[in-house]
Amino acid sequence: MTDIPCQLYLISPLDVGGRFPDRLREALQAAPVAAFQFRVKDLDQQEAARLAEPLKAICDEFDVAFIVNDDVALARQLGADGVHLGQGDESLKAAREQLGKDVQIGITCHDSRHLAMEAGEGGANYVAFGAFFPTDTKETHHRPELDILEWWSEMMEIPSVAIGGITPENCQPLIDAGADFLAVCGAVWNDPAGPAQAVGKFAARLEVGSEG
Repeated sequence: MTDIPCQLYLISPLDVGGRFPDRLREALQAAPVAAFQFRVKDLDQQEAARLAEPLKAICDEFDVAFIVNDDVALARQLGADGVHLGQGDESLKAAREQLGKDVQIGITCHDSRHLAMEAGEGGANYVAFGAFFPTDTKETHHRPELDILEWWSEMMEIPSVAIGGITPENCQPLIDAGADFLAVCGAVWNDPAGPAQAVGKFAARLEVGSEG
């Protein structure tokens, strides 16, 4: 079981052009964030790298881990801190061979204890469970119960990430159940008050959770 308080893990919207680097900076200035996941779809590696490089520089400035979604080759090209792999992506073993032992590799495990144990035994640095709540960020087919976080927290040292429709208003049960990270997207980037306000609201919840 980890003793580190639950932390925030930001996931990018699919559109990271335009003013998005400024919005990321606003979010990271607001309160501590542990990691940022660069998640884009249907772009060639050259264009993805062009969009990712300024975002990685901002994350480096704030000492935030820069994680690439799905793309091991892009993670290697960028010198990213980590890569997040879904069940249909490159295997954990192949990713580790390409990226080396120092790069963080996270694995989507949906609502499956079996997949999580496989990932842990295979050398994953974290496992992600979700979607815990309805979400518009991506299509979901799995809805885990809170007890999967409790079980993992009691069984394993490897951190867990809770994902899927998480907001400042609904996150407390996930914190209480032992999630090490809250992965959030829409609740931050779609907040009408702006990303800084949203991150601040999450930070307040996380501080309360760590004190409890």
